[in-house]
Amino acid sequence: MLKAVSDFVARIEAVIAASLAGAVTLLILLNIITRSAGYAIYWVDELAIYCMIWMTFFATSVLLKRRESVAVNLLTEYVTGSTRTVLAKFSDLMVLLFGGILAWLSWRWYDPFTLYQVGFDLQNFQAETFNFMYAENTSTLGIKKFWVWMILPILSITLTLHGLANLLSSETAPEQSVGMT
Repeated sequence: MLKAVSDFVARIEAVIAASLAGAVTLLILLNIITRSAGYAIYWVDELAIYCMIWMTFFATSVLLKRRESVAVNLLTEYVTGSTRTVLAKFSDLMVLLFGGILAWLSWRWYDPFTLYQVGFDLQNFQAETFNFMYAENTSTLGIKKFWVWMILPILSITLTLHGLANLLSSETAPEQSVGMT
């Protein structure tokens, strides 16, 4: 069941990453056209950057789920069988651990419990926690930066899900992976 949920989430992430890649391309083309016409739209640059950041995080999550990330596989090339399986499970455990730590750090950073306690009053939240993340705006888009940074808690949840699903799965890492030897 967990593997099926992880696979489903990875498919959604892949679609989102591909859509964001297309959006980045279109935004850059729009930027080129408007600048060459002498009517630059300044927020396009910032939106393209944020789309690229989100695309990168979603694609990274999918690659870690599929165990296809760039890896130094010098050691795994020389071992077989159960040793290779142990190393693959150790890698899955590290993804799970990283996702869990990132989730904990995101929880502390966003601090939703304190935000709720102060009745979502940002002034009181900032005074109590000295956390000004909810007050910062983006440079040209004018949206709150915490929406842009929301990719970190999302990534932490998906990495934790994928790491746990891979760790509990009986499948091991693929024989061939992109790597540096």
